[in-house]
Amino acid sequence: MKISIQKKSKFTVVQFVKEHNHYLSSPNKTHLYRSHRNISFSAAKQIEIASDVGIPPKASHDLMVRQVGGRENLGFIPEDYKNYLRSKRTINMRVGDTGDVLEYLQKMQFDDPNFFYAIQVDEDDLITNIFWSDAKMRADYANFGDVICFDTTYRKNNEGRPIALFVGVNHHKQSILFGAALLYDETSLTFEWLFDTLTRAMGEKKPTTILTDQDAAMAKALASRWPETHHRLCIWHIYQNAAIHLSGVFSQFRDFAKDFASCVYDFDEEEDFISAWNLMLTKYSLEDNDWLRRMYNKKEKWALVYGRQMFCADMTTTQRSESMNSIVKKYVTYKHKFLDFFNHFQRLLDDRRYEELKADFRSNTTVPYLIFPIEILKYASEIYTPEVYKCFQQEWCLSHDSSLEICEDVDAFTKYKVTPHKKRNLHIVTLYKKSEKIECSCRKYEFAGILCSHILKIFTWNNIMKIPSEYVLKRWTRKAKIGYFGVYDSMANNASFDPKVLQNMRYKHLCGLNVQLITKAAERDDTYNVVKDAMLSLCKMVDDKLQFNESNVQQSKVSQESLQFDYGEGNSTGVKGIKTKNKTVSSKRLKGGLEKISRKGKATRKINQASTTDVDQTISSMPIVQYDQINHQLINSVPTIGSSVDSVSMTETQFPPLLASQLSQVHQSSHLGYLPTNYLP
Repeated sequence: MKISIQKKSKFTVVQFVKEHNHYLSSPNKTHLYRSHRNISFSAAKQIEIASDVGIPPKASHDLMVRQVGGRENLGFIPEDYKNYLRSKRTINMRVGDTGDVLEYLQKMQFDDPNFFYAIQVDEDDLITNIFWSDAKMRADYANFGDVICFDTTYRKNNEGRPIALFVGVNHHKQSILFGAALLYDETSLTFEWLFDTLTRAMGEKKPTTILTDQDAAMAKALASRWPETHHRLCIWHIYQNAAIHLSGVFSQFRDFAKDFASCVYDFDEEEDFISAWNLMLTKYSLEDNDWLRRMYNKKEKWALVYGRQMFCADMTTTQRSESMNSIVKKYVTYKHKFLDFFNHFQRLLDDRRYEELKADFRSNTTVPYLIFPIEILKYASEIYTPEVYKCFQQEWCLSHDSSLEICEDVDAFTKYKVTPHKKRNLHIVTLYKKSEKIECSCRKYEFAGILCSHILKIFTWNNIMKIPSEYVLKRWTRKAKIGYFGVYDSMANNASFDPKVLQNMRYKHLCGLNVQLITKAAERDDTYNVVKDAMLSLCKMVDDKLQFNESNVQQSKVSQESLQFDYGEGNSTGVKGIKTKNKTVSSKRLKGGLEKISRKGKATRKINQASTTDVDQTISSMPIVQYDQINHQLINSVPTIGSSVDSVSMTETQFPPLLASQLSQVHQSSHLGYLPTNYLP
């Protein structure tokens, strides 16, 4: 077909041939034409879901081809798939990493009101450290936060930031997460901020024991912020460093590894450990070894003889953190930006929690197989989870491979010597007759929460067929999650505290209970309805109680006023009224700190107004106002003029999600240099 333009700018067809003068494409090539390629809405959603769960583009495209019965039926080619993902990333890049992170965290908090996050910024208002913990993590910490492993050895994001994980162990002997952080560096100041933030997120509850590697900055921060927490060093790292600093000794002396391990694990008393250590130094001529001297100076943190009396959930290494780091590698890579990292990290949490769900199902529906139909094993299988029962069963089997000897028998107690088979170290077990209390020098129950084989040997000898209730640690039982933790009524009712302090303490304790309660109740419809109805009833009861108290207070005030009025003018104790204080009232409006700082930075705001779409500039130009999620109030955190501030910490978020978006719109549209007074408390 030929078309010509005429004088009046009209197009005219001057020639038309009905027959085609070229070969048409075959049906199997039609889908390659650009005009025939289009990614539908359903296909786009499928592409995004595949990208979110980490499925490679080629594998996802091949799956979609199989679903529709061939490439010619799909509607787009692999290049279109990649272009779509690239365009999505380009849109996200316009917002920037800062905007992505803040939007993600605010969305998580909107979906989960008990989601906690904290952001630390430097003097230039740039984000340095990010910490977050959702409601499930906080509820798990209430149940299993007595012992945590902490490690920062893994980096998997495009910024090369260390990923810090707070890892614990649940009643199924599974690793669980209490919180995570993306750090800017690994200095003592950063760790201090991180430990303070975790404490605040968990209702001021600090762990009993923490296991870390030999990082000096981490040890300094722990000594400063958690001095009452028992700090243990990872024994695996001790061995790794020993292999480096004592490589020649390990290769020259075959028995050195055995003697070194004996110093780490075997002794129950401090004197025996010190004697064995000195003997090892003399035997291998290591008195002048500098590394061993440094290790001996911190022996309280790694030698088990100094740590047996502290509960460590039977953990001597940070292996759970190391294992969690290896699991993280399967979900995130160094190519991921911040938002991608958060999305894929959430997949990790979902998968780990599904494993816990399966373990709960097995624990509630199955009973472990008993190798012998013995009463104490039957009882242990009923109260302990299957994994913990395996540990108990192993100790019971070892108890039958030990020799027993009575070394002291008096009216109050009996002492036994228990020597395991092929072991040179014996253990002293003391049984108190009146209280039926029993102790072992190995202190395995204090350290691991499970009775040792030496005590079980005494149980068999004395025909004790059931584990005493005081030696059944709840955190290892099937009912570990039943009940609520974090309420300290004696502390809240202490009259020595200031009333405002008492109110804050009661509020924090109730918030901790609330997190645990609603996390459990939201799992099913029936529990949700029970808690909802109970809360509504409680709300009415509290309102009635408050109204009743206010009514009594008002009546008391009226009676006091009447009583004071009856005193009369002649009474020396009478009160005539309040003396009016003369004061000069200025006609000028008083200016607050926020407005003063905003006026001082007027020139900076004018520059920021030229690029209001830049999220980072918008955040830095806004006055810094902190929102306290725990107390639910705005806090003016702006320093006084002339003061020096190295960093400003914004806990959870500067504002609640809805309020933050509204204030951001007002600020960008009107370029306000201060926070409107109607948004201040």
